Amino acid sequence: MPPTHTPSPDHDDAAQKPSRRRFLQSAAAAAAVTAAPLAHAQQPGASAPASSSAPMPPSSAPTMPVHLTINGHPYELHVEARTTLLDALREYAGLTGTKKGCDRGQCGACTVIVAGRRINSCLTLAVMHAGETVTTVEGLAPAADALSPLQQAFIEQDAFQCGYCTPGQLCSATALIDEYRNGDASAATADVRYRPPQLSDDEIRERMSGNICRCGAYPNIVAAVKVVALTRG
Repeated sequence: MPPTHTPSPDHDDAAQKPSRRRFLQSAAAAAAVTAAPLAHAQQPGASAPASSSAPMPPSSAPTMPVHLTINGHPYELHVEARTTLLDALREYAGLTGTKKGCDRGQCGACTVIVAGRRINSCLTLAVMHAGETVTTVEGLAPAADALSPLQQAFIEQDAFQCGYCTPGQLCSATALIDEYRNGDASAATADVRYRPPQLSDDEIRERMSGNICRCGAYPNIVAAVKVVALTRG
């Protein structure tokens, strides 16, 4: 009987696996097929809209005058009816201390004080507050060369890191202390019929819960608010 030849395992693997040259040729062909439609799409052609790269024309929406008293000074802003108070302060009045964070009323960075109440300026229109008084972070200090008690306390207690949320935190805390002095209750108040004898940490956390600090300076913020609240009574 003639001897039989048994292929070695190496021979079987070589027969079943493509060669390196063949693999590279296949990969190059696949890449060329895939790139062809993309290259064709990127070529300028008549089918592409001619105005796609042209700048958008300026808005032709009518504007209306809005009178505001901001930080004790009268302003007459000519804004579109859809302009938020936040954009009116930043883009029209030039007061950029108020920050735009989420633009959805979730972070509190845009908090200002309107007619004595703190609000999220990104959630309200400027025209809705015509004739009202607005206090931003620029107007918290009693003078240009001085700091408000809360601003000083924030520095002493190291109550900020990046500082982006700080304007909203300061406005919110300023209104918080006034609300507490006026007897306004919170969800943390044990008996809403009576004002707590002092602002506890829980009271401050609850009342400041609408202001988010992504740096996590919450303990220092609470400490700063508490120092001023205890001082002012």
